[in-house]
Amino acid sequence: MKPLKIPMPIRALMAALAIALVPAAQAQDYPSAKPITLVVAYPPGGGADAIGRIVAQKLGEGLKQTVVVDNRPGFSGNIGAAQAAKAAPDGYTLLLAPWTTYAINSILYGNAKVGYALDKNFAPVSVIGYQPMVLMVNAELPAKSIEELVAQSKSGALSYGSTGPGSLEHISGEMFKRATGATMTHVPYRGNGPAVTDLMGGQIQVLFATGPTWAANKTSGRVRALMVTTPERNSAFPELPTPREAGVNNFEVRSTYGLLAPAHTPAPVIQRLNDEMAKVLQNPEVKEKFRTLGLDAVWSTPQSLGESIRNDLAKWTQVIQQAGIKAE
Repeated sequence: MKPLKIPMPIRALMAALAIALVPAAQAQDYPSAKPITLVVAYPPGGGADAIGRIVAQKLGEGLKQTVVVDNRPGFSGNIGAAQAAKAAPDGYTLLLAPWTTYAINSILYGNAKVGYALDKNFAPVSVIGYQPMVLMVNAELPAKSIEELVAQSKSGALSYGSTGPGSLEHISGEMFKRATGATMTHVPYRGNGPAVTDLMGGQIQVLFATGPTWAANKTSGRVRALMVTTPERNSAFPELPTPREAGVNNFEVRSTYGLLAPAHTPAPVIQRLNDEMAKVLQNPEVKEKFRTLGLDAVWSTPQSLGESIRNDLAKWTQVIQQAGIKAE
């Protein structure tokens, strides 16, 4: 019997269909091929690393596959993010993304220099949580409220520190000045540690810091917090007022974390990861661990995270341009 001769157009269609079915078949078996790498683009021991290790453990338990944290620090988190963006889009490389920081990096330095486009080179999986900044002052500063701080700033020289030009701490300070009319001089530092040391020593009087920084230093007696920077009070620091409660309008800053995969990761893999993240973020143990870091656990759809990233890029572009902030 002669073999059945299939017309060329049909053969081409069959080949294309077979190729298209490969990612679906791979996604159906996901994750089974190898451990999953969760890139954390910051050093071990910091806030991002702590969040990443909590997520890695619980996500691995849900997926029944090992999730390994890979710390890739450098260039304000851009080195690790760029490496994750270039990884194979198979669901075996993920990025813990403080996307507010990455959005600001992209705007200040440009996509070409940071090595990725936040809204194009990644596939959103889920929001992980929101973390406020905390306005901290030296404990010997007479000001006990935002109103008193603003008044004091106009009658004498005050300075505020940051972890460097273009950092979220720097932008928070400039936004605060625009919202309140406060007069403060920016003093950039190379990292959080030196800024906190000088705040305690009185070399600077004000510092916008992350929740974990406030939590680690609030019992020292050398610093005082006046407010959080989010519209709602934070469960870890319920005693601290919001900007509106403190008398500051049109001011909101939050550090946002999400889970991203390389662009073109198959939709079924993204959905599987999203389903597991919903369980992780509703886990009472995870919520409590996040709470100690000042992070409110929040789950979202991939579509919602993608929209949030696009909105953040637009928001921070406007803020940075209006404040005239430039990276050094």
